[in-house]
Amino acid sequence: MKFANTMKIALPFFWMGAVCAISFMEAPLKFNAPNLTTPVALEVGHIVFDALNKLEWVIFGLFVIACAISRPGKRETIVACLVGLILLLQTVWLFPLLDVRTLAISAGKTVPASNLHFVYIVLEVLKVILLPLLGYMNFKNLAGGKVD
Repeated sequence: MKFANTMKIALPFFWMGAVCAISFMEAPLKFNAPNLTTPVALEVGHIVFDALNKLEWVIFGLFVIACAISRPGKRETIVACLVGLILLLQTVWLFPLLDVRTLAISAGKTVPASNLHFVYIVLEVLKVILLPLLGYMNFKNLAGGKVD
């Protein structure tokens, strides 16, 4: 149970770091590479974000297992469910739509303007707010300062 408690604290912070590194650093920086064309940058981004999404599901699954071993409080459960809902929305709704746009642009097609990237950024910011909150709440519970 001690290991599960540790994972309930560590996993959200690790997850937040992965999201920050990819979504807020790698993604914008690659478009500043002078010799990288937009279609190639989009293809690389597609591969990187697919890998990040798979990593996020692994982390979420490990977090759920840790919660099954060492039950979280009500507030932690709500925050974890919100993070899981964001991940689910991204995986089944948003990423497929972004993939269609990416493939079209990579094929040289013109695509209409869209707010999908703005929606993506909003969801990532929400995740980056909720994940450290989740880790902190679990830390407080472990330290005896229940946050429920």
